[in-house]
Amino acid sequence: MAIIIDGKKVSQSIREQLTIEVNQLANQNKKPGLAVIIVGDNPASQAYVKAKAKACHDIGIHSEVYELAESCSQLELLEKIDELNSDSKIHGILVQLPLPEHIDEQAVIERISPDKDVDGFHILNAGKLLVGLQGFLPCTPAGIIELIKQTGQSMAGKHVVVIGRSNIVGKPVALLALYENATVTICHSKTDNLSAITRTADIIIAAVGKPNMITGDMIKSGAIVIDVGINRVDGKLIGDIDFHQVQEKASYITPVPGGVGPMTITMLLKNTVESCKRN
Repeated sequence: MAIIIDGKKVSQSIREQLTIEVNQLANQNKKPGLAVIIVGDNPASQAYVKAKAKACHDIGIHSEVYELAESCSQLELLEKIDELNSDSKIHGILVQLPLPEHIDEQAVIERISPDKDVDGFHILNAGKLLVGLQGFLPCTPAGIIELIKQTGQSMAGKHVVVIGRSNIVGKPVALLALYENATVTICHSKTDNLSAITRTADIIIAAVGKPNMITGDMIKSGAIVIDVGINRVDGKLIGDIDFHQVQEKASYITPVPGGVGPMTITMLLKNTVESCKRN
């Protein structure tokens, strides 16, 4: 029976350390500041933004939330970003995704100053990650690596199978695993015989958004299993992993909710504190 990796507990421990760092910065008359822009009234996005603002407040980060109408133009959004880029109180800027269809997501991401891109999505920070230079790490992948480290198991030499190839999770987490000296395989919707590959994995990271797609017969005994999926089925949140089946065979497993989710916001806070220190 797998040990559950408690993302809330790990997250709380990191936030306690960040609170100490924020207090140390306050002694130097510095206060980290995060600005979040949300466009439209998507309920899930609003819930995320509320959670981010609360998390900032809890550890002493200055937080500003800008709510723009669904109908706002791309130019209005870009002008707001420009304003925040030049605001010395703000060390991190986050535009809540997804954006309305009439707005070019990539153009918006690239308008954020790379020095304030605490989501780690800017092409410059993505490029730094690729070549191994210091930049802001994307929050969910950084949180995943932290959770794996909490098991006490080294990733060096292990076979890590990442299922999903998005720019937000799949690709960056594969790179971070490489930097931990793992051997990495990326699988996706066009992969032939997925289960043959997953059964060779020491560590599985599932980030596809398909409920219960990874079943107990798809993993080898003793694997570490990280579930990034968030799927709402019959009013319940479930992951990409069939939790009850996989828990019987894995050595460690993350739950949904309460696994990777809390780590994403914590890594955002960490990047914001880091940005304040750099400035």
